[in-house]
Amino acid sequence: MASNLRILVIGSGGREHAIARKLLASPSVSEVYCAPGNPGMVATGIKLVPLGELDFDQLIEFAKKQSISWTFVGPEDALVAGIVDRFQAAGLKIFGPTAQAAQLEGSKKFALEFMQKYQIPTARYQAYADEQSALAGLSNFELPIVIKADGLAAGKGVTIAQDQLTAQQAIKQVFEERKQQVVLEEFLVGDEYSLFVVVGQTDYRILPMAQDHKRVADHDHGPNTGGMGAYSPLPQLSAELYQQMLTEVVKPTVHGLRQAGFNYHGVLYIGLIATKTGPKVIEYNVRLGDPETQVVLPRIASNFAELIDACVQDQPLPPVAVADFAAVAVVIAAQGYPQSPQAGHKLPILAENSKIKIDYANVAGQAPGNLTANGGRLAAVIASQPDLLTAQKAAYDYLNSLNLTGCFYRHDIGQKATGKSFT
Repeated sequence: MASNLRILVIGSGGREHAIARKLLASPSVSEVYCAPGNPGMVATGIKLVPLGELDFDQLIEFAKKQSISWTFVGPEDALVAGIVDRFQAAGLKIFGPTAQAAQLEGSKKFALEFMQKYQIPTARYQAYADEQSALAGLSNFELPIVIKADGLAAGKGVTIAQDQLTAQQAIKQVFEERKQQVVLEEFLVGDEYSLFVVVGQTDYRILPMAQDHKRVADHDHGPNTGGMGAYSPLPQLSAELYQQMLTEVVKPTVHGLRQAGFNYHGVLYIGLIATKTGPKVIEYNVRLGDPETQVVLPRIASNFAELIDACVQDQPLPPVAVADFAAVAVVIAAQGYPQSPQAGHKLPILAENSKIKIDYANVAGQAPGNLTANGGRLAAVIASQPDLLTAQKAAYDYLNSLNLTGCFYRHDIGQKATGKSFT
């Protein structure tokens, strides 16, 4: 592996803060830039680049001018829009799937057809191109039913309808607001898990698993969000079920990527649900999750930059060593999120220490002490401790010490593993 790597990270959220922080910790990395990044990243030593994630021409020019070794793409929008294809055409190394492969996230229908073709267990589904047929299709499913917008929706394009009226309204809303196809799916019952795979040319590596919390309020109430918190490891996940996930889901998925000719270089997120009949896939994402990244990357004890470098260079992937401690991330969000988050209010100083790290997202201003809310999810408080309960307590002790005017957070991140919430 080369030394003095200069790396560009694309994106601006907490996920990208965590990625850039982890890469910068590698002894072989000299500089990490983030485009556009956010002002909360600066204190971590990350250099901001004032370019949007979809400004491909300018990003390519910057990468060439700054002799960037390779680029790591955080968000799905850029991947679906073809940033990898554009960088590769310009002769630049980049970590992420091509636009064709990114359809695994960009289109729910595409992903479900992929699963069906390669016999990957998932929910029974049907896609509909118009409102009338989708409404008629409700009769083919029992309640509750899952309604998904076919395209990208920033983690918020899913409705779990408990009754017929809610299902009808969700369908009408998708066609009115998004003008996309609708996918109807059977509702699967079980615990959900996040599994991340780094896929290279000939091999792949499994990263530490995590559990995300999508609903906005405690005890999984309220609408879906981009994610309100996560934790890792998952003590409630048996070794037998984990092996079943690898055998019945990961292996055929990677085989499908090869058979389809995707030439996949990047992370594949597999959203899994442990049903009574075994693990089933809820969805694929073609990038690291947010906020799972904030607990997954700290638990990687081996050189993360070395793993990604091997992937972009088409070399064998080194093993992934996992640290023997727990991490809990709790997201601080602006009041009104996810529908209409308030902006402009000042955030308190979020000081880091040996056990607490802060990954910033939608903030403006200057750190430290002058950051203001500039969107929905503002920052994640990440606690690392020997076990989950201690990490959970450390995160909430820290949060409870803050004066978070105009903000809120969930009080039960990790409860499914520890049985504890901190209200």
